[in-house]
Amino acid sequence: MSEPSPRPYLTLRRSVSQETEVKKSRFICHLARVGDEDEAQAFVAAVRKEYWDARHNCTAFVVGDVQRRERSSDDGEPGGTAGVPMLEVLRRRGITDTVAVVTRYFGGIKLGAGGLVRAYGSSVSLALDEAGLLERRPVALLAVTAGHTRAGRLENELRAAGHEVRGLVYTADGVRIEVGVPEAEVTGFHAWLAENTGGTAHAEAAGRSFVEVPV
Repeated sequence: MSEPSPRPYLTLRRSVSQETEVKKSRFICHLARVGDEDEAQAFVAAVRKEYWDARHNCTAFVVGDVQRRERSSDDGEPGGTAGVPMLEVLRRRGITDTVAVVTRYFGGIKLGAGGLVRAYGSSVSLALDEAGLLERRPVALLAVTAGHTRAGRLENELRAAGHEVRGLVYTADGVRIEVGVPEAEVTGFHAWLAENTGGTAHAEAAGRSFVEVPV
C-alpha cells in the first residue's frame, strides 16, 4: 500500500515563551516547532531542566502531517485540567509539529478544576497568537535540464511565470534547475516547459518538499 500523499498543514512561525498571571500563579507557556516526537520530548526535557523549581511543567504536542501523533501530561495537576486543555487548543487551531510546555509557579491561591482548565488553555492560546502560524504546502520537485545557452533565459522565464526556483547546478553538459511545483500543476508545467523551450528542456521528478506561507 502506498503512503498517503502529503497535504497542506499549519505549524508555528516561530518559537516563543509567553507569561501570564492568574490569581498570583505564574503561567509561562513555551512553544516550539519540532520535526518529530523525539524532538518534542527533548524540548520538554530541556524546559523541565531549566524550570526545575516550578510546581508543574505540563505538556502537550502534536507531530506529523498525514498521520498525526498526540501526547499530553498534567504533571501533577488534577487529571484533565492541564495537558488535555493545552492539547485541545493545538487541535482547535489545526496545527501540528508543535510542542507546548506550560510552567506554573503556584501563587498560593487554588484555582479549582475549571480555573485550571481555563488558565492552561488560555496560556497556550496567547502564546500561539504571539508566535504566529504558517502553512506548509506540498510541492513536487522537478529537475529541469537545459543547455548552457538556454539556461539563463529559462531561469528568468521560470521566475517570471511564478515557479519556485530552488537551486541551479552547472555541469559539463548543461544546467540542472530544481523547481518546486504544486502537485496539481505538474502536468501543466510539463506542457508550459515544452512550449516555452521548443522541447529543448526536459523535466524529471526529483522528490517532494514543502513551501512555507505565513497565514
